[in-house]
Amino acid sequence: MTRGRGRTGRDEPNFDVPEGRVASPGALDLRLSRDDRAGGGVAAKRGASGQGQRGRAAPAGRRPAAPPRKAAKRRGSFLGRLAYAGIVLGLWAVIGVAGLVAYHASQLPPIDQLAVPKRPPNIAILASDGSLLANRGETGGRVVSIKELPPYLPRAFVAIEDRRFYSHLGVDPVGIARAIGQNLTRRGVAQGGSTLTQQLAKNLFLTPERSASRKIQEAILALWLEHKYTKDEILELYLNRVYFGAGAYGVEAAAQRYFGKPAKSVSLAEAAMLGGLVQAPSRLAPNRNLPAAQTRAAQVLAAMQDLGFAKPQDVKVALAQPARPASSRGGGSANYVADLVMDVLDDYVPKFEADIVVQTTVDTGLQAAAEKALVDELNAKGGRYNVGQGALVSMRPDGAIRALIGGRDYAQSQFNRATTAKRQPGSSFKPFVYLAAVERGATPDTVREDAPIKIGNWQPENYSHQYEGAVTLRTALALSLNTVAVRLGQEVGPKSVVQTAQRLGITSPLQANGSIALGTSEVTPLEMVGAYGAFANGGTGVIPYVVATVKGTDGKLLYKRGEGGLGRVIDPNAVGMMNAMMHETFVIGTAKKGDIPGWDLAGKTGTSQDFRDAWFIGYSGTLVTGIWLGNDDSEPTKKASGGNLPVEIWKSYMTVALKGQAPVPLPGMNRWRKAPETTASVASAGGPTGGLLGTLLGEPQPAPRPQASQQRQRGPSQDDRNFLEKLFGIGE
Repeated sequence: MTRGRGRTGRDEPNFDVPEGRVASPGALDLRLSRDDRAGGGVAAKRGASGQGQRGRAAPAGRRPAAPPRKAAKRRGSFLGRLAYAGIVLGLWAVIGVAGLVAYHASQLPPIDQLAVPKRPPNIAILASDGSLLANRGETGGRVVSIKELPPYLPRAFVAIEDRRFYSHLGVDPVGIARAIGQNLTRRGVAQGGSTLTQQLAKNLFLTPERSASRKIQEAILALWLEHKYTKDEILELYLNRVYFGAGAYGVEAAAQRYFGKPAKSVSLAEAAMLGGLVQAPSRLAPNRNLPAAQTRAAQVLAAMQDLGFAKPQDVKVALAQPARPASSRGGGSANYVADLVMDVLDDYVPKFEADIVVQTTVDTGLQAAAEKALVDELNAKGGRYNVGQGALVSMRPDGAIRALIGGRDYAQSQFNRATTAKRQPGSSFKPFVYLAAVERGATPDTVREDAPIKIGNWQPENYSHQYEGAVTLRTALALSLNTVAVRLGQEVGPKSVVQTAQRLGITSPLQANGSIALGTSEVTPLEMVGAYGAFANGGTGVIPYVVATVKGTDGKLLYKRGEGGLGRVIDPNAVGMMNAMMHETFVIGTAKKGDIPGWDLAGKTGTSQDFRDAWFIGYSGTLVTGIWLGNDDSEPTKKASGGNLPVEIWKSYMTVALKGQAPVPLPGMNRWRKAPETTASVASAGGPTGGLLGTLLGEPQPAPRPQASQQRQRGPSQDDRNFLEKLFGIGE
């Protein structure tokens, strides 16, 4: 540029045409050349003009052009662009993941409001000695502390489910990669990518849905859990929440369900089986697929040994003696007791949010003996008599239930026949009729006529269709003579019979008609046994009960059974007469084969119409036990009656139950007990039939006339044998 002279001093631009270029007339080239751009001197110009500049001095203020490096430039440019693209993509990926996480996190409750949901409370139901009968509630077992478990139990879960549990932060990328690799190559134990913390998060907060969205939420919640709790706390939560199949949530419930023992007592082999079970509870349940469960347990043991969680010699022993599930005979009759507890628990503890412990009055030894007696008898003779079901209730005279069997097999039917089934009691209802008569002046020696009777169009008959004539009440009750019971019912009135039964504790609706004397109104076994309790305890009405105490797991007492009952419902003198009369059932009557030497016993058999129901309720001074047999659909049995199968079951059970106890007298009975010689004469008083009963029952007989003596030497006639078979074989 040059400065113009004679001007105002203003500098004017000078657009000189660069050397080698020709300006078009009237036009200026304002474009920047490569040399005019920043760094332009570094790169050489292409073409002839570039070559012409070689050897020439660089313009002032410019560096000499560097020699061209074409290949290096291309390589650097490609790697640079690749790195740049990678960084950009990575940033966008981070932004995308962050956005995705933020979106799914927004679908969760606010972190400051997040809390581990309360575990549904467990109800531990214990026997009178403190042993566990059953668990009830949604979980099936109580909460256990990790400190009370053997160390190898929680380690089994870590070894097979999440070996890096103590080193990751809730989500384990290394574990995910390893699991993918192993599952693709099928090498080693098949694994999932979720950590124990993620599994816990899923169990606590999420649904079982399988989706990417849920997995993201699972990871977020796992990170929160790791921040909130220690590793041992997380593992303890996991062990108490994970599902093991068969309704068992938590390791305690699973140990009880599969091995019949608390979790603190499981062996290494059992711990390994539990650890392997959570992968597929339905497929690997040991009570359904034992070979698969044992194979999986072996894999868990191998993983534990590999991680140093178990010694090789211990693993060797566990592999040689694999775990097996505990057998539960009959589906576990204690479950009938547990069901009864759950039915009445709300009456004692209406609301509870934490685990509770219910101690019952049930004796485990008596419960087992009752189940064995009932099931063994039905297995041996149920088919012959067409008897499909049965129930047993045994209680102390104060109403405390000691054993309760609601059916033949709980696994097959959970219907509790002992507490719920209403059936006709037949002649086992007659003691209420006799008691009503005694309270109006009758005694065991009162005589009534055993003869045909007709009430309107109804004409009840004895089972044998034979009649004894004049008999005492004690004999009539022992032999279960229907006509005498109906006559007494008419004398006192059906309404009085109903009121007497209700006073003793019968709560089912009763029809006050003539047939009530023969037990045509339906009742439950539990009601009948409870009502008989008043005879055994001297006249105090009882309310059957099974719950003794209810406590929290911290030992706090929530309920305790107090003094209860219905008060005095029978006069002591009337109790003595009833016990004396029902004692004769074991001496000359329909329950003679149920007698237990050395004990004062009393009771009554019962058979409903068409042999649909067979009953026997008998008692000592310490225990009242009732048996019912029949079919759920009320199909008639093949002549099963109170005097055969129920009496046999009763004796089998009571022999065990009374063993080792000192015999006690029945209240008031001795005053009204009949002398042996008089009993024999009463047995003979009914004519030929009475004499035959006395002879075949081994009772003392008066000196016979020569003709009668000769007849006895020939033995009973066929008609007499048929009568006795009916009376003692299939009769009441």
